Amino acid sequence: MQQKYYIFIGVLILAVLAGIFAYPNYFNKSVDFLNHKMSWTLPHFPERPYVLGLDLQGGVSLVYQADLSQTTDKSGAMSGLRDVIERRVNMFGVSEPVVQIQGQDRLLVELPGVTDVQQAIQMIGQTPYLEFDEERTQAESQPILDKIKEIQAAQDKKQDITKIKDWQLALENPYFKTTDLTGKYLTKATVLFDQTTYKPQIQLQFNDEGAKIFADITARNIKKPLAIYLDGASIIDTNGDGKIDNQDLYAPIVQDKITGGKAVITGDMSTQTANSLASRLNSGALPVKIGSPISQETVGPTLGSVSLQKSLWAGIYGLLAVVVFMVVIYRFPGLLASLALVIYVAITLAIFKLIPVTMSLSGIGGFILSIGMAVDANILIFARMREEIKAGRGLSQAIDEGFKRAWPSIRDSNFNSLIVCAILFFVATSFIKGFAFTLALGILISLFSAIFITRIFLMVFVGKWAEKAKWLL
Repeated sequence: MQQKYYIFIGVLILAVLAGIFAYPNYFNKSVDFLNHKMSWTLPHFPERPYVLGLDLQGGVSLVYQADLSQTTDKSGAMSGLRDVIERRVNMFGVSEPVVQIQGQDRLLVELPGVTDVQQAIQMIGQTPYLEFDEERTQAESQPILDKIKEIQAAQDKKQDITKIKDWQLALENPYFKTTDLTGKYLTKATVLFDQTTYKPQIQLQFNDEGAKIFADITARNIKKPLAIYLDGASIIDTNGDGKIDNQDLYAPIVQDKITGGKAVITGDMSTQTANSLASRLNSGALPVKIGSPISQETVGPTLGSVSLQKSLWAGIYGLLAVVVFMVVIYRFPGLLASLALVIYVAITLAIFKLIPVTMSLSGIGGFILSIGMAVDANILIFARMREEIKAGRGLSQAIDEGFKRAWPSIRDSNFNSLIVCAILFFVATSFIKGFAFTLALGILISLFSAIFITRIFLMVFVGKWAEKAKWLL
C-alpha cells in the first residue's frame, strides 16, 4: 500500500515537471512575481523553444532539377547530391532543414526561418561542382570549331540559329571533354605546401572508385593536359585579372599514371585562396550539376502563426471532447483516465521539445490523433471491468482482471498501428513522415499512460467506498 502511494507521488512530480517544461511561461511569471514581492532570487525554469517546420515557422521551399544526362548511376548521384546540399545548408545554421529527393532527378530543399528567396538560392548555388576534363583530339575538336564559326556567321546575319542542324554542338568546349571523374568521388581536400617553393597547393583524395577512374584517366593522358574545373570555370585565377571566370584554364600536364587516388593542384594562389578553396570542396562538391530552382515558394511567418494557432485550438477541442466522453460514459474511472490523458499530453509535448521533434501541420495532426487513440486502451480496460463487476467479482479483483484480460487486445492493436507508422515513416514523403513519427511516439507514450498511470490512479482513489457507490463505476 505504501509503495503505490510513493509511485503516485512520483507520477505527479513527473507530470508537473513535464507540464512546466512543455510550457514554462506561467511558472516563470510566478517566479518573477515572488522575486519581486519577497525580494527572492528564485531561478527560472529552463526554457527551450519548440522546433517548428516550414509550414508553421515560415521559410523558403526550393525544388531543383539535376542534370543526370552524363550519369549512369542516377540513384547514387542523387543520394550524393542530397547529402552534399544538406551539409552545405547545415553550415549556414538553418534550423531543421529538409533536403529530400523527389522522383528521379528532383531535389526538394526546405529552409525554415529563411525569408529571403534569393539568399537561399545563393546559399545552395555556392556548393561547387568539381570536374576533370581531358583534351580532345583534333578530329573531335574540329567539328565543334566549325559549328561555332557557322553559328557566329548566322548571328552576324541575324539569322535564327536554332534552325541550323546540330546547333547545340557549338555550346560544347572545343578543346576539352568531360570525364567520369567529378566531385562525387572526392573524400577530402587538404592544403599542403611545396617543399621547394613553399607555395600552397591543394591535395585531393578520392574514394576507391574515384581512384580507379583517376588512374585510368591519367594513364591515357600521359604528357597531355588535364583540365580541372570548379562550377564550370578554372579553380584559380590563372590570367591575373583578379577573378575566376571561364577565361581561366588550369590544366596541368600529366607526367605519369597516378594511382592511390591522390591529385595535387598547384598554381599561383595565396594561402588564403587555397584554404578557401579546400573549405569549399570539403563542404561539398556536387556529384551532378544543378541550375536555378525550377520551383520556389515562400511561406510567410504570419501564415505559419495562423496555422499554428488553429492547430493548437483543434488539439484543445479534441482533448476536451475526449474528456467529456470518458466522464459521461465511464464516470469516475473516466475522470481518472482523463486526468491520466492530461498527464499524457504534458509528457508527450515535453518529449517533443526534448528530442526535439520538428513540429509541422502534419506532425500536429498525428499528435491530435494520438490523443484520441490514447484512451482506446482505457476503454478496453473499463469495458472489461464492467463485465467482471456484473459477474459478481469484487472491485479490486475486477480492476486486476480488467487490466489483465484487456492487455492482449491493447498490445495487438497498438503494435499494428506502430507497423503502419513505421511503413509511412520509411516510405512516404517528409510531409507524411512527420505525421507518422508523432503518431508513433504518441502511441508509445499512451501505453505508459493507460497501463501504468491510470492503474495507479485507480489503486489510489478507488477504495472500499466504491463498493457502496458502484453507480460511479
